[in-house]
Amino acid sequence: MKRIIATVTNDLNYDQRMQRICTSLQANGYDVLLVGRVRKNSKALERQTYAQQRFRLIFDKGKLFYLEYNVRLFFFLLLKNFDILCSVDTDTILGGGLAAIIKNKTRILDAHELFTEVPELNNRTFSKSIWGFIEKVFYPKYHAHYTVSGGVADLLSQKYSIDIKLIRNVPYKNNSIPDHSKEKYLLYQGALNVGRGLEELILVAEKIPVSIKLAGDGDITIKLKKLVSEKKLEDKIEFLGPLSPIDLQKYTAQAYIGLNLLKNNSINYYYSLANKFFDYIQAGVPSINMNFPEYTLINSQYNVAILIDDLNPGTITDAINKLLKDDKLYVNMQANCKRAAEELNWENEEKKLLKIYAEFGR
Repeated sequence: MKRIIATVTNDLNYDQRMQRICTSLQANGYDVLLVGRVRKNSKALERQTYAQQRFRLIFDKGKLFYLEYNVRLFFFLLLKNFDILCSVDTDTILGGGLAAIIKNKTRILDAHELFTEVPELNNRTFSKSIWGFIEKVFYPKYHAHYTVSGGVADLLSQKYSIDIKLIRNVPYKNNSIPDHSKEKYLLYQGALNVGRGLEELILVAEKIPVSIKLAGDGDITIKLKKLVSEKKLEDKIEFLGPLSPIDLQKYTAQAYIGLNLLKNNSINYYYSLANKFFDYIQAGVPSINMNFPEYTLINSQYNVAILIDDLNPGTITDAINKLLKDDKLYVNMQANCKRAAEELNWENEEKKLLKIYAEFGR
């Protein structure tokens, strides 16, 4: 049985993509260990079918965090027995890739995004150049690569002359039935970070007849809560905080409209294909997304969402009211979600994942 060590920089409990990937690999004859880090507010690890380990680090963010994590990861891997390293994103490939190269182990890269094009690196030329250099050195040294969207795959393939496969962030198939009997609300799930249209969404809250729930945490959580307080919208907007995948699925199934809003201020966002988009589909919940290439492609096939061109509060309000007021449109999109869910699920997607790993034996 081949040992796979997968590496991430999060605390493991809320990473649905890695939970699915590691569960599938473990169930198909691999011995899997997922490595992350524990944070100040981290909860105890949820029980999984695969092994998990979290580093306790001195630094929580910034350059020193990334340096400390990769140094710890390097020595950790040097002392561990494994056959395959799965590095997740650019922030784990320095320590992980170097250790795997020294030990002559199989290296597989899972790129969750265009790391050097995230909004957080806008106007940070030095940091962006460092990460770009790390990618340039290490990406070609990996034996296999996969990522989350066709657009990201094309760009990385062109940039580094590598073959990169597509493994989308689709959820497990479920037969949940939407329940709006208690409360009709809009749901945003994901990181509360810059560029997610959350400030604009708060401004929209006072113009619509339903409440908004925000599931997640991030860099601008405090700022958003302050804005809600200033606008006296506590009765319209609820901060749920980070939710376990099981709890998140419950909130999603009861939502009336799903939200996936992004500013067109980075190539990473423009070519994104978020897991929340597929979560809404699987739950039978029509959603509002950006008119970006990946969403446009899927929506042209299934018609499960309203796509908007900008984050002007008026644009968002119009899209929300359209779904709230047009019952025929809503019911049609709801049915389309269920049809799309039969195809866009992890049970189908994992077959492509297992094919990638099968090339390196079990």
